[in-house]
Amino acid sequence: MIALDTNVLARALIDDPAAPAQSDAVRKRLARETQLFVPAVVQAELVWVLETAFELNKSEVLALLDHLHVNRAYLLESEPAFTAALTQFRSSAAGFADCLILASAHIREAALLTFDRKLGRLPGTQLLAP
Repeated sequence: MIALDTNVLARALIDDPAAPAQSDAVRKRLARETQLFVPAVVQAELVWVLETAFELNKSEVLALLDHLHVNRAYLLESEPAFTAALTQFRSSAAGFADCLILASAHIREAALLTFDRKLGRLPGTQLLAP
């Protein structure tokens, strides 16, 4: 098994017109592996990269996250948190990283303290006003 960093995972999932050689190299290398570990921080960074660098919209990002979720080649760190975050992200205005943070807090049975108004609307959060 190997672990993937964000840029490798992004290029495994989508064609990067600015770096076709990297996309090719990633896919050839990953084809030799049966399991690919995706750390939680990479899960969060991936969405940021997809939205900012590749300018994907939420439905396109969700499709790629769904692919990660169902493809057994990917071993997701804290899969229960990823699953909960994916569900929350799909149905709310909060960002995926925030949903992942909230899911991790829920697993620890901790309320999440936040200044983020979008996140603060979700159950299990406490919105802190300055």
